[in-house]
Amino acid sequence: MTYCLAIKLNSGLVFAGDTRTNAGVDRVATYRKLFSFGNGTTHAITLLCSGNLATTQALVEILGRSAQSADGLYSDNSLFDTARRVGNILVELVAEAQSRPGNQGIDFGGNLILGGQVAGEEPRLFHIYPQGNFIETGVETPFLQIGEEKYGKPILDRIITPETPIDRALICALLSLDSTMKSNLTVDMPLDVLVYPRDSFDLSHTRRIEREDQDFNEMRRYWGDGLRRLIEGVAAFNI
Repeated sequence: MTYCLAIKLNSGLVFAGDTRTNAGVDRVATYRKLFSFGNGTTHAITLLCSGNLATTQALVEILGRSAQSADGLYSDNSLFDTARRVGNILVELVAEAQSRPGNQGIDFGGNLILGGQVAGEEPRLFHIYPQGNFIETGVETPFLQIGEEKYGKPILDRIITPETPIDRALICALLSLDSTMKSNLTVDMPLDVLVYPRDSFDLSHTRRIEREDQDFNEMRRYWGDGLRRLIEGVAAFNI
């Protein structure tokens, strides 16, 4: 399965995702689900993927090739146009796969989070559905999730606002993933994170977090101990 999320803040964007894929209990593997494309000056684009792995890998390959052409990825004047481009590619890939003999009834779809910034507009985030349509984040809900979202949603609902500092939002994203891994075995490490500071067009702030990562393990211990202390400190509820 998958759990990926992205957060839009006044100061920039945060992206995070796991790397677990599975096609049954005995077919478990690790694949990257976070990809970025940028030219350093006018376009900074990040993609998070869930769903059929063959479809999403083909999509990333096509986008990488598109970035090399004059009328490709970096010719879009708005991230809205990029969302339309990516949605159309997704629909075409699914239709092509389903048209092959023997593929009827197989789910070749995928859900995507597309985020980043195009020069002349603010950073934006879109959730692109398998049908190619999409929605954008708003002030009331400044984050998007795909995959196993329910376990990691409460901390985002309680903490994240557009004014949240980007370093605190990254911690919330990681704890959201940790909560999901705690409750769902189909989401697992390594984790990939990317932080994009607004107007920087810099996609280099990335990190892969392995199981033995000392910083991450200390954070999750601190979080777990803190929750236990809070429960112990709540006044008794009499029945």
